[in-house]
Amino acid sequence: MSEIRTERLLLRLPRANDLDPLIEIHEHPDVVRFLSGNPASGRPGAWRTLAMFVGHWTLRGYGPWVVEESATGAVIGRVGLWNPEGWPGIEIGWVIHHARWGHGFATEAARAALGWAWDHVDTDHIISIIEPGNVRSIRVAEKIGEQYEATDFLDGKTVAIYGVHRL
Repeated sequence: MSEIRTERLLLRLPRANDLDPLIEIHEHPDVVRFLSGNPASGRPGAWRTLAMFVGHWTLRGYGPWVVEESATGAVIGRVGLWNPEGWPGIEIGWVIHHARWGHGFATEAARAALGWAWDHVDTDHIISIIEPGNVRSIRVAEKIGEQYEATDFLDGKTVAIYGVHRL
C-alpha cells in the first residue's frame, strides 16, 4: 500500500478521521446524482464504505485513496481502483469535493492513480463506469486516455463504460 504525491495532491490510504470530510463530499446533491449506490448514506453508511475501501486494499492489493490538497492538507476527494466480486473489470474512479470542481484535481489524481496501477496491478485494461450525463467525468476519462467502449446496466442505471489499455 502506498502514497502518491503529485504536484498539488497527496493520495493516501483512508483513515478513520476522513469520515466527516468524505460524508460532506459524497452527500452534496451534485455528487450524489452521479454515484452508483451512494456510498455515504449518513455516518453508519459512510463508516461501512470507509471500512470497505480499506478492506479492498487488503483483499486486492489496490483500492481507493483519499485525496488531500497538499497546500492546505484538506481532504478534497477520493480516487482509485475498484473491483469487487462480480464487477465488470478493474475500475478507476474519482470523486472530488463540489467546491473544488474545475481545478483539474480529478484529472491530476486519476492520472497518478492510473500510472500507479500500470506499475503495480496485473492488468492490461482499466475501465471507468460513468453515467452518460456526467460530462465532467467523461472529460476526465478522456484526458487520462480512456475511450468509450460500451453501454451497460449497473446498479439499476444505464452507464457508459470507458476504458484504456496499457500501451
